[in-house]
Amino acid sequence: MNIVITGGAGFIGSHLCERLLADGHRVICVDNLLTGSMENIRAFIKNKKFELKMHDVSKHFSIEGDVDCVLHFASPASPVDYLDFPIQTLKVGSLGTHNALGLAKHKKARFLLASTSEVYGDPLVHPQNEEYWGNVNPIGPRGVYDEAKRFAESITLAYHRVHGVDTKIVRIFNTYGPRMRRNDGRAIPNFISQAMRSQPLTVYGNGLQTRSFCYIDDLVEGIIRLMNSKLNVPVNIGNPNEMTLLTLAKEIISLAGSSSKIVYEPLPVDDPKQRQPDISRAKKELKWQPTVILKQGLKKTIGWFR
Repeated sequence: MNIVITGGAGFIGSHLCERLLADGHRVICVDNLLTGSMENIRAFIKNKKFELKMHDVSKHFSIEGDVDCVLHFASPASPVDYLDFPIQTLKVGSLGTHNALGLAKHKKARFLLASTSEVYGDPLVHPQNEEYWGNVNPIGPRGVYDEAKRFAESITLAYHRVHGVDTKIVRIFNTYGPRMRRNDGRAIPNFISQAMRSQPLTVYGNGLQTRSFCYIDDLVEGIIRLMNSKLNVPVNIGNPNEMTLLTLAKEIISLAGSSSKIVYEPLPVDDPKQRQPDISRAKKELKWQPTVILKQGLKKTIGWFR
């Protein structure tokens, strides 16, 4: 297939490019490198089946030739990024999604939206299933990301209902692995970077807020299965193994062989207290569930950071 990936030079996008190339597809990566990196795609930049198109998808773009599938992964995705680039986050979630959907409609291609567990906000339902509407503060600092993705989901389903575009929506829960940025702002790269420098690990609040961490290879497998499925409803992809951030910090200190201590700082505004996916739909419809245990994935990630 000929597959367009917006945000293909990002953390998740680059792993998707790599997997799809390995599966024999032609990949057109569209990225303006706002938060992506050439380093992420350098290993396959000379692959004849890979093409890089430098462009901001918030502005209209076109692709020559046939397109079989459009995967829309362009967006700042960490708190550090969407707090630094709030307007760009809102624009890529709205205008960018509209442009990517327009391309899919014009090319009669499948469309897959990278949504997020952030659409559930600070959830009042636990674990979170796809029927839950969420508890989001639309005017808080995190709202620029949450609402951008909620709008993106709405326009994606509108294109499916009105124009008949074959659309997919993956709600991605916390994911980790090689190619995460050291200054990403998320828990695992923060903790690993601090542990490797024997610096104190920064835990926010009391550290008892929970997250569920999925290794990148498992996530990519779930996305590929969703892309090839007949589902048009949102699907949670993540690891349901829930743990506190304090437990995660201690595990990383141990695996990194670090002497780091733990320090506590105030909890960020609207930081979710719990985050755990209900993956019943993915299990039933995609025959998917994660296979990489946390310790194994952390060892690979720490090795890459080293």
